[in-house]
Amino acid sequence: MHTVTAWALVLQFIFTLAMALKCYPLQPGGLLTIEALILGMTNTEHVYDEVVDGFPVLLLLLFMVAAVWFMRELLLFIFTKLLVRVRSQVALAFLFCSVAAVLSAFLDALTVTAVVIGVGIGFWNVYREVYDSRVPANDAERQAIDSELERFRAFLRGLLMHAAVGTAIGGVTTTVGEPQNLLISKTMEWPFVEFFLRMAIVTIPVMFVGFATCLLLELTGWFHYGAKLPPGVLKVMQDYEVLQTKQRSAKMKSQLIIQAIAALVLVLGLGFHVAEVGLVGLMIIVLQTAFIGIVDEHRIAQGFGEALPFISLLVVFFAVVSVIHDQHLFTPVVNWVLTIEESAQPGMFYIANGLLSAISDNVFVATVYISQLQSIYQDGQITRELFDALAIAVNTGTNIPSVLTPNGQAAFLFLLTTSLAPLINLSYGRMVVMAFPYFVTMGITGWVMVNFFLLGYSN
Repeated sequence: MHTVTAWALVLQFIFTLAMALKCYPLQPGGLLTIEALILGMTNTEHVYDEVVDGFPVLLLLLFMVAAVWFMRELLLFIFTKLLVRVRSQVALAFLFCSVAAVLSAFLDALTVTAVVIGVGIGFWNVYREVYDSRVPANDAERQAIDSELERFRAFLRGLLMHAAVGTAIGGVTTTVGEPQNLLISKTMEWPFVEFFLRMAIVTIPVMFVGFATCLLLELTGWFHYGAKLPPGVLKVMQDYEVLQTKQRSAKMKSQLIIQAIAALVLVLGLGFHVAEVGLVGLMIIVLQTAFIGIVDEHRIAQGFGEALPFISLLVVFFAVVSVIHDQHLFTPVVNWVLTIEESAQPGMFYIANGLLSAISDNVFVATVYISQLQSIYQDGQITRELFDALAIAVNTGTNIPSVLTPNGQAAFLFLLTTSLAPLINLSYGRMVVMAFPYFVTMGITGWVMVNFFLLGYSN
């Protein structure tokens, strides 16, 4: 009876993730885990053990997201320059996608998305101020102004979606790109560089295909892409950028230099694995706040607010994972996959993880599957070579096909739930449509690499 009840609880939890636009999953998910504890489907000791095992991920979210928050002026500066200086729409879309990918590989996909959203909101507010001040002489002029606004909306939608997909492209490659990556790397004992090299057989081809898809969509205008920045809007943005440059004081310039140095230290610290990822993030917080002069407690606390809700939700994830472990819910599924031919197992895990991530949440799915695989490996049921291959399949499966829906990627969900989304008419359905071509091209590429090339490479 506990097994049936436990499955009902897990399905309810997945439903709370799917309904995240209506209610943040922390409250309903937390109530479900309290119910599970009361019914005896797990206990607080096992939940605590799961949280301890996932502690590096919590450190990553707590300190790395805050570290990048204190670096936001530098990131805003980079994206702003791209938006107003690059004249080719295709080149601009490619740059937003590729720069977001690079930043997400070394920082955090959710934080980079937050920066891109901040850029979008900033430029929207600048243009709206000019738009609202215009007094049309007649209906024809009013229609022209409104048409310009609609084209600007379409332009921002395309740019933001390219950048959001870019965070997924870069986020799958390294230990810090997505929360589950660090959990998998800790389980497999793969440091930063080794993790990148292990994933490269899948992630590098997916990256090239993703960038090619970006270029194709902009050239063809398919799936609501290809909208050009209206000349009137460009003029407004250029005037604003010139004004900001003139008003940038010596102090502001020195802050940008300090943040750039901190970014370099961050990359080197991660690349050489000088410490646990979360502790590297704490070091970056200390360096930036010390040399910029942020010494007030309340100003420092602002950097931690963005990550805390997701950290709390992740603890709820671990509690649900504890239920799954104690009730052995996924063991029959994993055992069935292990009965098929060994060469086909990574591909099956990739598909299973990808589809489930698209309808629920990739962090939750990856946490469940990697822990199940670890138990099976420790019991001697699979070889280390197969364990390595399946871990890569889990990581890539939860990161790549999950771009299909906002539920699958926290960065996508964050974009959809911001105040900018309704302003530019970015609905759930439109977001799925715009993500679909990436889901097809990148998802198929990932499956081909996992299914046909992974086992020999992972060894």
